[in-house]
Amino acid sequence: MNLDFQRRIDRIVGVFICSLLSLFAPITRGNSVGIKPQKILIILLSEMGSLVLAWQMFENIKREYGNSSIFVLLFEQNREFLEIMNVVPSGNILTVSNVSLKRFIIDSLRVVMKMRQIKIDTVLDCELFSRISSIYSFLSGAKIRAGFHPHTQEGLFRGNFINRPVLYNPYHHISQQFINLVKAMDSDQVPTIKRPIKKEDFRTPFITTSQQEMKGYWKRFISDFPQLSEKKIVLLYPGGGLLPIRAWPIKNFCKVAEDLVQKGYAVGIIGMEGDRVLAGQILSHCQSRNCIDLTGYTKSVRELMIMFHFASLLITNDGGPGHFAAMTPIPNIIFYGPETPVLYGALNPNSSSFYILLSCSPCLTAYNHRNSPCNGDNICLKSISPESVLKKSYEILEKSNFTGFNHLINDSYSKGDLFDF
Repeated sequence: MNLDFQRRIDRIVGVFICSLLSLFAPITRGNSVGIKPQKILIILLSEMGSLVLAWQMFENIKREYGNSSIFVLLFEQNREFLEIMNVVPSGNILTVSNVSLKRFIIDSLRVVMKMRQIKIDTVLDCELFSRISSIYSFLSGAKIRAGFHPHTQEGLFRGNFINRPVLYNPYHHISQQFINLVKAMDSDQVPTIKRPIKKEDFRTPFITTSQQEMKGYWKRFISDFPQLSEKKIVLLYPGGGLLPIRAWPIKNFCKVAEDLVQKGYAVGIIGMEGDRVLAGQILSHCQSRNCIDLTGYTKSVRELMIMFHFASLLITNDGGPGHFAAMTPIPNIIFYGPETPVLYGALNPNSSSFYILLSCSPCLTAYNHRNSPCNGDNICLKSISPESVLKKSYEILEKSNFTGFNHLINDSYSKGDLFDF
């Protein structure tokens, strides 16, 4: 299902179902007081990047409710990345498919029955005003249902059955707000959470593969692109995914790629199969064997993250790749505009954000269901000059000693917490 269709279904059908369920579940807390969470369900349906930003939330749950079992409900296409994160056992992952309305309905009925069978007692709904997630929360049968609520603010109607309503705050990073959901489980305040927000050094731990798997992938890569064996590789992600409004102009990616190649660096354009048209434009502009098309080359998120381990820099639009990179040693430059790094910035000291605040930005918010009013003329991103990006890129590349596979053999990068795939 395309994004606009999903929004229409959520608006038309979602409002009706939420209103109906609200008749049977007025906002009361009497039947959930004193419950000790034993089986906690996290609902994080659509955003792989949000899974990364929720890492501290998972750690918080494990620290405060160590004897509880944690389950996660998400869209099927995001399952692989959650398994890579290794925050819950594979058997505790519940999925629904959104490839078609029929499949979605069938999967929804199946997952509701599964939640009932598991006897979920607590749900943390991490979606920002999505109605379907609040419906799952109610139908799970959980006595404790924490989720974002507008209270006196503007916001989407999600029903009156969230009995741990958390005030959504557009001024705090989303990772902090996910932790608010955890704190809400034992709170009786109104609004539910009134905790001091500390400037905590939230970081996502590095994830690495085994040396054997890394060497195997590097051997395949250099067999396909032998001319890059001794060069520092800069990866570009010019796609906008489901939200093209988030894409930096392709002509700017072309200028950056051309300059990098002329300075002796290799450039690889990453993305899905559908991004090959964009890759073709960059390749046509550069006319160099050191500028290569890698769209569709990585067959999984796992392979993409392996590639991040031997590249020297990632330059990317806001989206999944920037957050995946935060879990690997690669430095990255991320373009923001329709969304803001204040809320969604990568939790990685190697990440650099480019963001020019306009009167209309950010325009993708929880309050408009990420449906920007922009006519497509994204001045916020067009105002980021290729020259400023190149300046920052060369600062990073000059400090980097990443060249091919050598840095992996020498283990020369700074390690955080490391996990094997």
